[in-house]
Amino acid sequence: MYDTKAYSAASATSPLVSTRIPRRDPTAHDVQIEILFCGICHTDLHSARNEWGNAVYPIVPGHEIVGRVARVGSAVTRYKPGDLAAVGCLVDSDRTCPSCVEGLEQFCPNQIMVFNAPDKHLGGVTYGGYSDSIVVDERYVLRVPTNLDPAAAAPLLCAGITTYSPLRHWGITKGKKVGVVGLGGLGHMGVKFAHAFGAHVVVFTTSPGKTEDALRLGADEAVVSRDAGEMQKHAGSFDYILDTVSADHDVNAFLNLLRHDGNMTLVGAPAKPLSVAAFGLIIGRRSLSGSNIGGIAETQEMLDFCGANNITADVEVIPIQKVNDAYERLLKSDVKYRFSIDMASLGSE
Repeated sequence: MYDTKAYSAASATSPLVSTRIPRRDPTAHDVQIEILFCGICHTDLHSARNEWGNAVYPIVPGHEIVGRVARVGSAVTRYKPGDLAAVGCLVDSDRTCPSCVEGLEQFCPNQIMVFNAPDKHLGGVTYGGYSDSIVVDERYVLRVPTNLDPAAAAPLLCAGITTYSPLRHWGITKGKKVGVVGLGGLGHMGVKFAHAFGAHVVVFTTSPGKTEDALRLGADEAVVSRDAGEMQKHAGSFDYILDTVSADHDVNAFLNLLRHDGNMTLVGAPAKPLSVAAFGLIIGRRSLSGSNIGGIAETQEMLDFCGANNITADVEVIPIQKVNDAYERLLKSDVKYRFSIDMASLGSE
Protein backbone atom coordinates (compact mmCIF):
# COMPACT_ATOMS: atom_id res chain seq x y z
CA MET A 1 0.00 0.00 0.00
CA TYR A 2 1.16 3.55 -0.71
CA ASP A 3 -0.20 7.07 -0.19
CA THR A 4 -0.94 9.51 -2.98
CA LYS A 5 -2.10 13.12 -3.19
CA ALA A 6 -5.79 13.78 -3.83
CA TYR A 7 -8.65 16.21 -3.36
CA SER A 8 -11.60 15.11 -1.22
CA ALA A 9 -14.75 16.41 0.45
CA ALA A 10 -15.24 15.64 4.14
CA SER A 11 -19.00 16.23 4.12
CA ALA A 12 -21.87 17.28 1.89
CA THR A 13 -21.27 20.93 2.75
CA SER A 14 -17.46 20.87 2.74
CA PRO A 15 -15.33 22.14 -0.15
CA LEU A 16 -12.92 19.78 -1.83
CA VAL A 17 -9.49 20.15 -0.22
CA SER A 18 -6.05 18.65 -0.52
CA THR A 19 -5.52 15.34 1.26
CA ARG A 20 -3.66 12.04 0.99
CA ILE A 21 -5.32 8.69 0.29
CA PRO A 22 -4.16 5.07 0.26
CA ARG A 23 -3.79 3.04 -2.92
CA ARG A 24 -3.04 -0.68 -3.11
CA ASP A 25 0.22 -1.92 -4.51
CA PRO A 26 -0.38 -3.53 -7.90
CA THR A 27 -1.28 -7.22 -7.72
CA ALA A 28 -0.51 -9.63 -10.56
CA HIS A 29 -3.34 -8.35 -12.80
CA ASP A 30 -3.22 -4.66 -11.81
CA VAL A 31 -2.13 -1.56 -13.68
CA GLN A 32 -0.88 1.49 -11.79
CA ILE A 33 -1.63 4.70 -13.67
CA GLU A 34 -0.15 8.14 -13.12
CA ILE A 35 -3.15 10.39 -13.69
CA LEU A 36 -2.60 13.22 -16.16
CA PHE A 37 -6.12 14.61 -16.53
CA CYS A 38 -9.52 13.98 -14.98
CA GLY A 39 -12.75 15.37 -16.35
CA ILE A 40 -15.43 16.88 -14.13
CA CYS A 41 -18.90 15.36 -14.53
CA HIS A 42 -22.12 16.58 -12.92
CA THR A 43 -22.19 13.19 -11.17
CA ASP A 44 -19.06 14.26 -9.28
CA LEU A 45 -20.91 17.25 -7.91
CA HIS A 46 -24.05 15.26 -7.05
CA SER A 47 -21.93 12.72 -5.20
CA ALA A 48 -19.70 15.17 -3.34
CA ARG A 49 -22.77 17.02 -2.09
CA ASN A 50 -24.67 13.81 -1.31
CA GLU A 51 -27.58 14.83 -3.50
CA TRP A 52 -28.38 11.17 -4.15
CA GLY A 53 -28.11 10.23 -0.48
CA ASN A 54 -25.41 7.55 -0.83
CA ALA A 55 -22.12 9.38 -0.30
CA VAL A 56 -19.50 7.98 2.06
CA TYR A 57 -16.98 10.51 3.36
CA PRO A 58 -14.26 11.43 2.76
CA ILE A 59 -15.13 11.20 -0.92
CA VAL A 60 -12.69 11.58 -3.82
CA PRO A 61 -14.71 12.07 -7.04
CA GLY A 62 -13.56 11.62 -10.62
CA HIS A 63 -14.46 8.99 -13.23
CA GLU A 64 -13.06 10.46 -16.45
CA ILE A 65 -9.40 9.51 -16.05
CA VAL A 66 -6.57 9.60 -18.56
CA GLY A 67 -2.99 8.87 -17.52
CA ARG A 68 0.27 7.14 -18.18
CA VAL A 69 0.93 3.56 -17.09
CA ALA A 70 3.58 3.61 -14.36
CA ARG A 71 3.73 -0.05 -13.23
CA VAL A 72 2.06 -3.32 -14.19
CA GLY A 73 1.56 -6.59 -12.32
CA SER A 74 3.44 -9.76 -13.25
CA ALA A 75 0.48 -11.26 -15.14
CA VAL A 76 -0.54 -8.13 -17.08
CA THR A 77 -0.40 -8.63 -20.85
CA ARG A 78 -2.36 -5.70 -22.26
CA TYR A 79 -0.33 -2.76 -20.99
CA LYS A 80 3.24 -1.72 -20.34
CA PRO A 81 4.82 1.26 -18.59
CA GLY A 82 4.51 4.39 -20.69
CA ASP A 83 1.22 3.48 -22.36
CA LEU A 84 -1.51 6.14 -22.48
CA ALA A 85 -4.43 4.58 -20.63
CA ALA A 86 -7.83 5.49 -19.22
CA VAL A 87 -10.25 4.52 -16.49
CA GLY A 88 -13.95 5.28 -16.57
CA CYS A 89 -16.84 4.71 -14.20
CA LEU A 90 -16.22 0.99 -13.61
CA VAL A 91 -13.19 -0.62 -11.97
CA ASP A 92 -14.64 -4.09 -11.36
CA SER A 93 -17.71 -6.29 -11.63
CA ASP A 94 -18.54 -9.89 -10.73
CA ARG A 95 -17.51 -11.07 -14.24
CA THR A 96 -19.90 -14.04 -14.07
CA CYS A 97 -23.44 -12.64 -14.26
CA PRO A 98 -25.33 -12.68 -17.58
CA SER A 99 -24.60 -8.97 -18.14
CA CYS A 100 -20.85 -9.40 -17.65
CA VAL A 101 -20.78 -12.47 -19.87
CA GLU A 102 -22.53 -10.40 -22.54
CA GLY A 103 -19.96 -7.63 -22.20
CA LEU A 104 -22.45 -5.29 -20.54
CA GLU A 105 -20.68 -4.72 -17.24
CA GLN A 106 -22.61 -1.48 -16.76
CA PHE A 107 -25.64 -3.62 -15.87
CA CYS A 108 -23.81 -5.94 -13.46
CA PRO A 109 -25.63 -6.03 -10.09
CA ASN A 110 -22.25 -6.26 -8.35
CA GLN A 111 -20.35 -3.61 -10.27
CA ILE A 112 -17.68 -1.59 -8.48
CA MET A 113 -17.58 2.07 -9.37
CA VAL A 114 -14.33 4.01 -9.47
CA PHE A 115 -15.32 6.06 -6.43
CA ASN A 116 -17.65 5.74 -3.45
CA ALA A 117 -18.04 1.95 -3.88
CA PRO A 118 -16.89 -0.85 -1.57
CA ASP A 119 -13.14 -1.42 -1.90
CA LYS A 120 -12.53 -5.16 -1.62
CA HIS A 121 -8.77 -4.66 -1.48
CA LEU A 122 -8.27 -2.00 1.20
CA GLY A 123 -11.68 -1.84 2.86
CA GLY A 124 -13.71 1.33 3.03
CA VAL A 125 -14.65 2.81 -0.34
CA THR A 126 -12.93 3.36 -3.65
CA TYR A 127 -11.39 6.73 -4.43
CA GLY A 128 -11.65 8.39 -7.83
CA GLY A 129 -9.55 10.35 -10.23
CA TYR A 130 -8.99 13.63 -8.41
CA SER A 131 -5.64 12.18 -7.39
CA ASP A 132 -2.06 11.53 -8.49
CA SER A 133 -2.47 7.87 -9.32
CA ILE A 134 -4.84 4.92 -9.35
CA VAL A 135 -4.52 1.12 -9.42
CA VAL A 136 -7.05 -0.85 -11.49
CA ASP A 137 -7.38 -4.42 -12.76
CA GLU A 138 -6.20 -4.48 -16.40
CA ARG A 139 -9.60 -5.78 -17.56
CA TYR A 140 -11.13 -2.43 -16.63
CA VAL A 141 -8.35 -0.27 -18.05
CA LEU A 142 -8.75 1.25 -21.51
CA ARG A 143 -6.25 2.20 -24.20
CA VAL A 144 -6.26 5.82 -25.41
CA PRO A 145 -5.31 6.52 -29.05
CA THR A 146 -2.07 8.47 -29.01
CA ASN A 147 -3.28 11.03 -31.55
CA LEU A 148 -5.87 12.38 -29.09
CA ASP A 149 -5.17 15.26 -26.72
CA PRO A 150 -5.22 13.60 -23.25
CA ALA A 151 -6.94 16.59 -21.62
CA ALA A 152 -9.74 16.57 -24.18
CA ALA A 153 -9.95 12.76 -24.21
CA ALA A 154 -10.67 12.48 -20.48
CA PRO A 155 -14.40 13.37 -20.73
CA LEU A 156 -14.84 10.62 -23.32
CA LEU A 157 -14.81 8.17 -20.41
CA CYS A 158 -18.25 9.36 -19.31
CA ALA A 159 -19.75 12.04 -21.56
CA GLY A 160 -18.37 10.21 -24.59
CA ILE A 161 -19.56 6.69 -23.86
CA THR A 162 -22.87 7.91 -22.41
CA THR A 163 -23.80 9.39 -25.78
CA TYR A 164 -21.98 6.94 -28.06
CA SER A 165 -23.63 3.86 -26.57
CA PRO A 166 -27.31 4.72 -27.25
CA LEU A 167 -26.53 6.10 -30.70
CA ARG A 168 -24.86 2.79 -31.57
CA HIS A 169 -27.57 0.71 -29.90
CA TRP A 170 -30.34 2.38 -31.91
CA GLY A 171 -28.47 2.01 -35.19
CA ILE A 172 -27.72 5.60 -36.07
CA THR A 173 -26.11 5.67 -39.51
CA LYS A 174 -26.03 7.76 -42.65
CA GLY A 175 -29.48 8.84 -43.76
CA LYS A 176 -31.02 8.94 -40.27
CA LYS A 177 -32.46 12.16 -38.87
CA VAL A 178 -31.29 12.63 -35.29
CA GLY A 179 -32.24 15.24 -32.72
CA VAL A 180 -30.05 16.17 -29.77
CA VAL A 181 -31.85 17.93 -26.94
CA GLY A 182 -29.54 20.19 -24.96
CA LEU A 183 -26.06 21.41 -25.81
CA GLY A 184 -23.96 20.85 -22.71
CA GLY A 185 -21.31 18.35 -21.70
CA LEU A 186 -23.35 15.40 -22.96
CA GLY A 187 -25.13 17.14 -25.80
CA HIS A 188 -22.02 18.44 -27.52
CA MET A 189 -20.62 14.90 -27.61
CA GLY A 190 -23.91 13.57 -28.96
CA VAL A 191 -23.71 16.07 -31.81
CA LYS A 192 -20.14 15.08 -32.66
CA PHE A 193 -20.90 11.35 -32.69
CA ALA A 194 -24.18 11.60 -34.61
CA HIS A 195 -22.45 13.77 -37.21
CA ALA A 196 -19.56 11.31 -37.48
CA PHE A 197 -22.05 8.45 -37.98
CA GLY A 198 -23.41 10.33 -41.01
CA ALA A 199 -26.78 11.37 -39.60
CA HIS A 200 -28.61 14.62 -40.31
CA VAL A 201 -28.29 16.28 -36.90
CA VAL A 202 -30.66 18.83 -35.39
CA VAL A 203 -29.86 20.43 -32.03
CA PHE A 204 -32.67 21.63 -29.78
CA THR A 205 -31.71 24.31 -27.30
CA THR A 206 -33.49 26.88 -25.14
CA SER A 207 -30.56 29.28 -25.64
CA PRO A 208 -30.54 31.20 -28.95
CA GLY A 209 -26.89 32.01 -28.31
CA LYS A 210 -25.95 28.34 -28.70
CA THR A 211 -27.25 27.90 -32.25
CA GLU A 212 -24.01 29.04 -33.88
CA ASP A 213 -21.96 26.72 -31.68
CA ALA A 214 -24.26 23.81 -32.52
CA LEU A 215 -23.42 24.23 -36.20
CA ARG A 216 -19.70 24.50 -35.40
CA LEU A 217 -19.86 21.19 -33.53
CA GLY A 218 -21.42 19.39 -36.49
CA ALA A 219 -25.16 19.99 -36.37
CA ASP A 220 -26.94 20.56 -39.66
CA GLU A 221 -29.66 22.63 -38.02
CA ALA A 222 -30.32 24.28 -34.66
CA VAL A 223 -33.81 24.91 -33.29
CA VAL A 224 -34.75 27.08 -30.33
CA SER A 225 -37.19 24.72 -28.63
CA ARG A 226 -39.30 27.53 -27.16
CA ASP A 227 -40.28 28.53 -30.72
CA ALA A 228 -43.48 26.57 -31.37
CA GLY A 229 -43.40 27.33 -35.07
CA GLU A 230 -39.87 25.97 -35.50
CA MET A 231 -40.77 22.86 -33.51
CA GLN A 232 -43.87 22.23 -35.63
CA LYS A 233 -41.78 22.24 -38.81
CA HIS A 234 -40.09 19.05 -37.58
CA ALA A 235 -43.21 17.20 -36.37
CA GLY A 236 -43.17 13.47 -37.11
CA SER A 237 -39.81 13.54 -38.91
CA PHE A 238 -37.12 12.18 -36.57
CA ASP A 239 -35.83 8.63 -36.53
CA TYR A 240 -34.16 9.18 -33.19
CA ILE A 241 -33.81 11.82 -30.47
CA LEU A 242 -31.13 11.85 -27.77
CA ASP A 243 -32.30 13.83 -24.73
CA THR A 244 -29.33 15.02 -22.64
CA VAL A 245 -31.15 17.49 -20.38
CA SER A 246 -31.00 16.99 -16.61
CA ALA A 247 -33.37 19.85 -15.74
CA ASP A 248 -37.15 19.48 -15.62
CA HIS A 249 -38.56 19.79 -19.14
CA ASP A 250 -41.46 18.70 -21.34
CA VAL A 251 -40.45 15.48 -23.08
CA ASN A 252 -43.80 15.28 -24.87
CA ALA A 253 -42.84 18.21 -27.09
CA PHE A 254 -39.98 16.09 -28.43
CA LEU A 255 -41.81 12.75 -28.57
CA ASN A 256 -44.21 14.40 -31.00
CA LEU A 257 -41.29 15.06 -33.35
CA LEU A 258 -40.60 11.34 -33.83
CA ARG A 259 -41.72 9.48 -36.92
CA HIS A 260 -43.47 6.12 -36.55
CA ASP A 261 -41.26 3.59 -34.75
CA GLY A 262 -38.96 6.42 -33.71
CA ASN A 263 -37.16 6.31 -30.39
CA MET A 264 -36.21 8.93 -27.84
CA THR A 265 -33.51 8.02 -25.31
CA LEU A 266 -32.94 9.80 -22.03
CA VAL A 267 -29.35 10.16 -20.85
CA GLY A 268 -29.96 13.22 -18.71
CA ALA A 269 -31.45 12.53 -15.28
CA PRO A 270 -33.96 15.15 -14.07
CA ALA A 271 -34.48 15.06 -10.30
CA LYS A 272 -38.27 15.01 -10.60
CA PRO A 273 -40.26 12.31 -12.46
CA LEU A 274 -41.15 13.31 -16.01
CA SER A 275 -44.77 13.41 -17.17
CA VAL A 276 -45.30 11.37 -20.34
CA ALA A 277 -48.55 11.47 -22.33
CA ALA A 278 -49.52 7.96 -23.38
CA PHE A 279 -50.91 9.04 -26.74
CA GLY A 280 -47.54 10.53 -27.67
CA LEU A 281 -46.20 6.98 -27.63
CA ILE A 282 -49.25 5.10 -28.86
CA ILE A 283 -49.66 7.23 -31.96
CA GLY A 284 -46.87 6.16 -34.24
CA ARG A 285 -45.67 3.24 -32.10
CA ARG A 286 -42.98 5.48 -30.67
CA SER A 287 -40.77 4.44 -27.77
CA LEU A 288 -39.07 6.18 -24.87
CA SER A 289 -35.99 4.60 -23.33
CA GLY A 290 -33.01 5.35 -21.14
CA SER A 291 -29.32 4.59 -21.36
CA ASN A 292 -26.37 4.71 -18.99
CA ILE A 293 -22.68 4.21 -19.86
CA GLY A 294 -21.41 1.31 -21.97
CA GLY A 295 -19.50 -1.85 -21.15
CA ILE A 296 -15.72 -2.08 -21.25
CA ALA A 297 -15.55 -3.42 -24.81
CA GLU A 298 -17.92 -0.77 -26.12
CA THR A 299 -15.99 1.96 -24.30
CA GLN A 300 -12.81 0.79 -26.01
CA GLU A 301 -14.69 0.75 -29.32
CA MET A 302 -15.73 4.35 -28.66
CA LEU A 303 -12.16 5.44 -27.91
CA ASP A 304 -10.90 3.74 -31.06
CA PHE A 305 -13.65 5.44 -33.08
CA CYS A 306 -12.61 8.78 -31.60
CA GLY A 307 -9.00 8.09 -32.53
CA ALA A 308 -9.95 7.21 -36.11
CA ASN A 309 -12.16 10.29 -36.46
CA ASN A 310 -10.20 12.72 -34.29
CA ILE A 311 -13.08 13.28 -31.87
CA THR A 312 -12.56 14.71 -28.40
CA ALA A 313 -14.54 16.85 -25.98
CA ASP A 314 -14.35 20.63 -25.98
CA VAL A 315 -12.66 21.31 -22.66
CA GLU A 316 -11.53 24.07 -20.36
CA VAL A 317 -8.40 22.85 -18.58
CA ILE A 318 -8.12 23.95 -14.94
CA PRO A 319 -5.76 23.31 -12.02
CA ILE A 320 -7.13 21.19 -9.18
CA GLN A 321 -7.08 24.28 -6.94
CA LYS A 322 -10.02 25.69 -8.95
CA VAL A 323 -12.22 22.61 -8.62
CA ASN A 324 -14.65 24.22 -6.16
CA ASP A 325 -15.09 27.23 -8.44
CA ALA A 326 -15.64 24.81 -11.32
CA TYR A 327 -18.45 23.11 -9.40
CA GLU A 328 -20.21 26.46 -8.92
CA ARG A 329 -19.75 27.30 -12.58
CA LEU A 330 -21.06 23.86 -13.55
CA LEU A 331 -24.31 24.64 -11.73
CA LYS A 332 -24.65 27.72 -13.94
CA SER A 333 -23.72 25.82 -17.14
CA ASP A 334 -20.76 28.18 -17.37
CA VAL A 335 -18.39 25.92 -19.30
CA LYS A 336 -17.92 24.98 -22.96
CA TYR A 337 -18.33 22.11 -22.61
CA ARG A 338 -16.44 20.13 -20.02
CA PHE A 339 -13.85 20.89 -17.34
CA SER A 340 -10.66 18.82 -17.43
CA ILE A 341 -8.38 18.95 -14.39
CA ASP A 342 -4.64 19.06 -15.03
CA MET A 343 -3.40 16.73 -12.31
CA ALA A 344 0.15 18.08 -12.58
CA SER A 345 -1.23 20.93 -10.45
CA LEU A 346 -1.38 18.52 -7.50
CA GLY A 347 2.40 18.72 -7.41
CA SER A 348 2.19 22.22 -5.95
CA GLU A 349 0.19 21.00 -2.94
